[in-house]
Order: sequence, then structure tokens, then C-alpha cells
Amino acid sequence: MNLKNYDSIYFLGIGGIGMSALARWFRHSGLKVAGYDRTASPLIHELMEEGMEIHFEDRIEMIPGYLTKEKTLIVFTPAIPKDHKEYNYLKAGGFTIVKRSEVLGMLTKNYKTVAVAGTHGKTTTSSLIAHIIKTAGKDMVAFLGGITANYDSNLVMNGKVSPQTIMVAEADEFDRSFLRLFPQTAVVTSADADHLDIYGDHLQMLSAYKEFINQINKGGHLVIHESIASLANETKHITKETYGTNRGQFFASNVKAQHGFFEFDLQGPGMKLEKIQLGVPGFHNMENAIAATVVAMQLGIDDKTIRAALASFTGVKRRFEFVIKTEKLVYIDDYAHHPAEIEAFLKSLKSMYAGKKITVVFQPHLFTRTRDFAEGFSKSLSVADEVLLMDIYPAREEPIPGVTSDMLFKDITSPIKFRCTKMDLVQNLELMNIEVLATVGAGDIDTMVKPIKELLKKKM
Repeated sequence: MNLKNYDSIYFLGIGGIGMSALARWFRHSGLKVAGYDRTASPLIHELMEEGMEIHFEDRIEMIPGYLTKEKTLIVFTPAIPKDHKEYNYLKAGGFTIVKRSEVLGMLTKNYKTVAVAGTHGKTTTSSLIAHIIKTAGKDMVAFLGGITANYDSNLVMNGKVSPQTIMVAEADEFDRSFLRLFPQTAVVTSADADHLDIYGDHLQMLSAYKEFINQINKGGHLVIHESIASLANETKHITKETYGTNRGQFFASNVKAQHGFFEFDLQGPGMKLEKIQLGVPGFHNMENAIAATVVAMQLGIDDKTIRAALASFTGVKRRFEFVIKTEKLVYIDDYAHHPAEIEAFLKSLKSMYAGKKITVVFQPHLFTRTRDFAEGFSKSLSVADEVLLMDIYPAREEPIPGVTSDMLFKDITSPIKFRCTKMDLVQNLELMNIEVLATVGAGDIDTMVKPIKELLKKKM
């Protein structure tokens, strides 16, 4: 399949963060772009303002009339159900229908690609890498799994697209999507158990990560967290480098922290980059910055540019995003949806705001993930002083009998805990004395950010 054969692209699930980055790319490339999504969102409204025709009802008559099976490519997300009317109509009509991951693989295969994988950390790390490369003035395109605060987009570009262009791609392990990528450079930030509905068990997931590592081009480069370096033990055809906070070939020393923001020296074999200042808070982001720096050095970017880019990086929306930040009140929104992510996030908050009460609102994401990691969720949420636990956001799944947020609630050991819904969340918060508040989750909890912000401003 040659993407040059098409003059229009139709997306089923266009509002997804990965899908919308591809939609923006094709629109930028001059193709007609249209699509369907189940619900409207601020991101979808941005796509419509950029010239894309989008509707929200699964009705065949809503499909644009100019689509043809010869000149239109249909791209779908695995979240589209099997009984979707438009999907089945287009399939029966002989249209070429491919997954998002296949398109990303086709787009990146002829370029020098940097792919970032990991259960967590991949969005911030890939965004950091993209920001450093763009700051260096190199020709680049980045397809990201989040909206970067620096560029207010999940598609970041610089210069012209040429054989020298560097492609940065977030390599998603869900549905084994990352196995469509064959990068020149890869980063693996973590490999904690997740998506067991896809893999069955953690060992099968680790096997997929090994397969991804083996797909790095011969003579390519792997940057991998020291805790999972064994995943690359059998790989001989690439250069491997490990990193970590204080272990691995590349690590931080002389770490100085002020309100959660770090300055540190990066040490590695025969090198030392002193007094790096990081523009985003959190222990985990220091590790992400180390990985991004190692990639940047491998790409030949000079120390001065790397240092400037790390200091000027303002983060990714919904990744440790400050909504309110005053002396008396702090409100942060974060996408964390895995126990390890939540624990790292809340421990960073505890460190940044020692002595202050930490209140977290959490919306579990997926019935299968809640079932598989119930104990881990309860333990990680217990780091907070107060927990407001919402109902499970189902996303692509049907309910599983017996799987509810109560599975987590009963084992949370925080001194104060509540069960709540979207309907009564703001009402509950209105009765509470808030010092540091965090809304956490990968579902639609982000729709509550604005009303919570308005409430807290009234209380200030």
C-alpha cells in the first residue's frame, strides 16, 4: 500500500490523541481529512477549525459523499466496536481499512525514526526529544500521545520533510501497535504489567517488548531504563545504553531540588553535563529528561542546545499540569492511570508540598485494568491524605460482573476517603478544606477540570 495513492483520509475515532496527530499530518500534507467520533471534545473542535469535517453519530448517510474506494484510505482505532455501522459499510464497500498503528508504521519507515516505548513516561519523553530536536533547528516531525504545552499540539514539525527528516513517534504497546515500527533509535522507559486483556500475562507483554527491541534497525541505538535492561540481553545488532536516576550508564548526580523542580549533573561514560535545569517538576521527569538527553547526544545535538531545551520545556497537558498554583492552594491535573504512575506522581507531590494535605480525585480507567491491578491501585492511592474515588470509565469495554471501584475503595488506607460520581464530585469538594488537590485518570475526568477550577477560585 502506497500512501501517495490517496487524496482523502477518513478516520473512525478521529478524536483519539494518536489518531488526531495523524489527521493533522495528512491535513498539513494537503489531503482532504474527515472523520467520526463518538463525542465532541476541545481537541475535535480544534481539528474542525483546521478544516476537517467531523460528525458524532454513527450513521452511514453522514459519511462524506466524495469518498471513493480507489482514492480514500480509512483509518480506524481499535476502540471502534465490531458492530459499528460506518465501519461495516465501508468494509463491505471495498475500501482499504487500516489501523492507526499501520499508518504510523508506513509514515515513519523511510525516515530516521526515534520511537519511544514504555508503560509510562513515553509521552513526556517523546515530547522532550521532539522539543530538543526542534530547538536544535533540525528538520523533524513528531507524532505524540499528548498535547505539548510548548506547541499546543500533538503534531510538532520543523523545517521541510526530506530524507534527512527525523521522525519522533510514540510507540504504544496497546494492541501490540509498536510492532509496526522499525526505528533507528528506540527508548524504552518502563515495562510494568499493563493491558493484560491483550497480552494475557506480564511475561507475554515483556516478550512483545523484546520483539520491539529486535526491530530496531541494524546498527541502530537503544536507550533503556536500567531496571529493565535485561530485555535487551539477547540483542546484538545495536548499540545499547542504560539510564536511571542514580544507576545505569547515564545517571544524575549533584541533584538539587526546589519545590519539586530539579537541577542536576548528567554523568555518563567519559562525559558530564553540569547544572541541567529542568522546566517540569517530578522525580520521574528527571529520568525522562536523562533518556531524552542521551538520544539528543546520539543525534549530534550540542550540550548548549540540550541544556536550553530542557530548561524551556513546559510539559505536556494532563502530565503534572498546574491548573492553580498559589501559596495557599495548588490544583494539578494528571493522566496517570496505572498504579506505578500514580505512586510516582503522589510521592512527587508529597515531596514538593511537605506538610500540606494531599487530596486526590481518581477515576479508574477500564474494567480489566481495575480488576487486574486492584491491589496496586489501592496501595498507590493510599499515599494521599484524602481520596475521592469515582466510578470506572469503561472506554472501549463492556462492564465485567463484580468489577467496580469498590474493589479499590475497601483497601485504601488513607485517613479520609469517599466514593463519588461526576454528578456529586464538585459538591463534595465544596465541603472540603483543600490545600493540594490532584485530579487523576485517563477517562473523561478532564471534563471536570474547569468546574473544579471555578469552584476553587471561589473558595480562595
